[in-house]
Amino acid sequence: MSNNTLPETIYTPEQVASMLQLSKNTVYDLIGRGELVAKRFGRVYRIPASSLSFMFTGLDADLYAAEQADVASLAQVHKELSAVRAGL
Repeated sequence: MSNNTLPETIYTPEQVASMLQLSKNTVYDLIGRGELVAKRFGRVYRIPASSLSFMFTGLDADLYAAEQADVASLAQVHKELSAVRAGL
């Protein structure tokens, strides 16, 4: 992935409203209440796809990231455990 590529899909509030069959005002209300994470650029908002996923699953972004880091290191943990058990 080059430095000019966005890491994930992003949506406008209007796109999210259409996908969720909500009014645009409801999406802005969700953003205002912090129920939908969005980034404001000047006068416009952009909503990452992960924000929609977290909204439905109840996962917070930091917990999800920590879980992914744990999953990524599982192979190393198993390798270390095997080495310790072999030495017993």
